[in-house]
Order: sequence, then structure tokens, then C-alpha cells
Amino acid sequence: MTEYRIDAVGLSEFVASAFRATGSEDDEAHAIADHLVEANLVGHDSHGVIRVSKYIDWHAQDMVVANQHVEIVRETACTAVVDGRYGYGQVIGREAMDIAVRKARAGGVCALALRNAGHLGRIGAWAEQVANAGLASVHFVNTSGFGILVAPFGGSDRRLSANPIAAGAPGPNGSPLILDISTSAIAEGKIQVARNLGNPLPEGAVIDAQGRPTRDPATFYGPPAGALLPMGAHKGYGLSIFCEILAGALTGGQTTNPDNATAQRLVNNMLSVVFDAASFCGTESFNEEILRMARFVKASPPAVSGGEVLLPGEHERRTRAERERTGIPLDIETRRQLRASVKPLGIAIPAGLAA
Repeated sequence: MTEYRIDAVGLSEFVASAFRATGSEDDEAHAIADHLVEANLVGHDSHGVIRVSKYIDWHAQDMVVANQHVEIVRETACTAVVDGRYGYGQVIGREAMDIAVRKARAGGVCALALRNAGHLGRIGAWAEQVANAGLASVHFVNTSGFGILVAPFGGSDRRLSANPIAAGAPGPNGSPLILDISTSAIAEGKIQVARNLGNPLPEGAVIDAQGRPTRDPATFYGPPAGALLPMGAHKGYGLSIFCEILAGALTGGQTTNPDNATAQRLVNNMLSVVFDAASFCGTESFNEEILRMARFVKASPPAVSGGEVLLPGEHERRTRAERERTGIPLDIETRRQLRASVKPLGIAIPAGLAA
């Protein structure tokens, strides 16, 4: 059996037990587990439980610190600089967004600079948190040097991180509109998924160590290592550079460079700008205009018979509904990795994952 489907609740409890066993308090263990399983639910398996083994390994090497909380370094009425103290990004990101939402509601807008967080996971989750609070936001993310994966446009080796960008806003019928993209052609986690499944990569996503196009996931990891390409050639490259400027330089978390003091641990930095429409066009007007826009865009005749125009976030909601009904699919290699990572912890493995 190459694929096994597991109930999301059961999977989350299993993952939480793993992080409790490594020293996380119960609230933190559940925050990490729920975030990872949520990524699987919405179809972003690259940021789901495939990450558990890495997180456990990083914790064992003191590359991420359990039970940390954000520290406010400096703030004004509409800004905040917060330090994640190398804590799990699933906790640090949530606490940072709570601060940003509170400040935006008080002052109309908040620019929040987060530095020194552990892996922040699926960045769209932070845009969703803000949108569910009724606000709009945009988020720029980089690493300080650990996750150098992407060749610059015109280059042939790794110089940049995947540098995601996310944005969110309240959407029609209470469902938020969420953009969540990597500035690389694909996220590195999707290479892991393809390798586990034995699938080729899409054309134009990866080059080998000599700068030649490849579809082999193993070639990316090497040795010698290949590199991801930026999405949209110079366009994705330009966006990635501004992720470095806004998330790296402006936050104080540093731009991606192997010479940084924090380059030996995965450190995410994020600049989030949160807007309360009440201080701009008015909340009611804002929501009505989003609905008007959505209706107009979705009314476009499908390019393919039987097709449909989807808004950002709709595909994820449909995937969630299907996976909540049928379970989360886990391939045989991901199951093996999960078993291997938790075996030293002495926790019970669900029956389906044991196969």
C-alpha cells in the first residue's frame, strides 16, 4: 500500500505527542501539530507533516528552541519590531499576528517586523489569521542564510531563499481570499514531496550544479547540489530581492548570507503590514467592493469546457473539505520518515502509519 489516508484529528494528536516528547509544553505542541496538519488539509503537503522529522532534528541540534514567546524590541502606535528568540514559528507567528491585529485595529494600520523566528511554516496561515479577524494584510519572508536554495536570474548557483509572499483579505461569504506563493518556481518542500513519491519535477523549476535544466528531485540535493529557479524569471527574482530588503534588512534579521551569525540555524524573518479598512474606505464599503470584484472575475467564461475561475484560496478550501471527509493522504516514504523520527521518543504510532 503506497498511500494511506489518516484522519486529521488523529494525525494532529500523534504529531502533538511527538513535540511534547521533545520538550514542548502542551499548548505549543498542539500549535505546531495543528499548523502542520492544516497545511496537509488544504493541500500544501510540502509544509505539512513531512516537516516533522526536520523539526525534531533541528530541536535536537538546538537550532530551534522550545517554549519561546515573542519579545517586543521596540514599538510605536502603528509599528512593532518583535524577536522570535528562535522559537517554533507556529507559536511565534501567531503571537506576532495578534500584536499586528491589535495595533491595526487601534491605529488603522500596523507594520510589524518579526525577526529570528523558527520556521514559520505555511505563510498563508498568517494571512488567514488576519483575514479571519476582518483585516487585510501582506507578508514578506526570508531566511538569514540557512535556506539558500535559489539561483538569481542569470546565475547558476544558490544565492537566495525561497522567499515567500502572502496576502489576505476578508472574502465573499466569510471565506478569506488568500495568496500564498514562493518567489521560487516551486517551494523546496514540493521537491521533497516529489522525491518521496518518485515523481519528476515540473519543467523550468530546477537546474543542476552545472546550471542545466533537470526534472530529477535527487539532482537538486546532490551532491553536487543544484538550485531552484525564480518563478517568472526576472519577475520572481525581483520580488525575491525585495523579500530580502523588507523581511531581512528592514526587520534587522539580516538578508540571506552564509556568513551571517544565524546562518547555521533556520531563521525566518517576516515583515507584515496589516490594514483595517475602517480607517480607509470603511469596512462595509471594503467588503462590498471585494464581493463586487469577485463576482465580476468569476463570471469570466471558462477557457476550458467544464472549467471554472477560482479566487485565491478557493482551491485550498475545496481540498480541505475533501480531505476532512476522506482523510489526509500520506505516501509510504513520508510514513517511513515519521516512524523513524519518533521512534527514539517512545510514543505510540497510529496503526496506519506503522505500515
